[in-house]
Amino acid sequence: MAEQPAARAPGVPAAWTKPLRAPLEVLGELSVFFGQAVVTILRPPYRIGLLFNQLEFMAYGSLFVVGLTGLFTGMVLALQFVYAFGLFNAQSLVGATVELGLARELAPIFTCIVIVARVGSAVATELGTMRVTEQIDALETMAVDPINYLIVPRIIAAALSAPVLTMLFNAIALTGAYGIAVLVKDLSPGTFLNRMQYLVEIHDLTNGLGKSAVIGFVVILIAAFRGYKAEGGARGVGIATTQAVVGGLVAIFAIDYIYTAITLSNPQPRGGLGG
Repeated sequence: MAEQPAARAPGVPAAWTKPLRAPLEVLGELSVFFGQAVVTILRPPYRIGLLFNQLEFMAYGSLFVVGLTGLFTGMVLALQFVYAFGLFNAQSLVGATVELGLARELAPIFTCIVIVARVGSAVATELGTMRVTEQIDALETMAVDPINYLIVPRIIAAALSAPVLTMLFNAIALTGAYGIAVLVKDLSPGTFLNRMQYLVEIHDLTNGLGKSAVIGFVVILIAAFRGYKAEGGARGVGIATTQAVVGGLVAIFAIDYIYTAITLSNPQPRGGLGG
């Protein structure tokens, strides 16, 4: 019996509903994929060796790129804030403002952008190639759960790697900002560091680390999903990789807003501007 076309509202062309329907279908498939991954995380076998392999690739392999990105980010922030606060003779706020921006926003976001660009693209390409060359089908034939073997080690490694890389980014960016402000712009070390001890709290750092862990998990989940569902040969792998990077970037900023709105809805008490 011939398959009947999907019902739609009378008088509404299918082409008009496709732009809305397609993203909802992908979101539904991704939600199912997420549920499968979470359930698989909680049950054996636990592939510790594969997890450490992914940690080496994601964390150790990203150190240089994250460090270099952090250095230039901190230097640019210092230049901008020294100039801006100099207009109001408020240079004592430069250090605290730089560190607040880094800890809460820039360090986790820029780190996860690097993860999407370097790791997400690689994950989507690798899994997509395995899919179109039927290697994933071969795993299923051998009674090996591909979610457990291929997906879970990657998403756990991403959730663990992102906070570590964020701390590195934060430290190097702050060092770069200090160097520019003190050595280039002749700001005194005391002026740069003065307000930081009063305005930057430990929860600013932990919020940023938590944000990076959540985003890292989600963006690599998206990359793994795109690669796992790839089809159509080499061209399909390329499309899956592009979708993984674009989807990851959108997810970064969407999660950033949601996470920030939640954490700022109940702000923690903060030290004063004391001397």
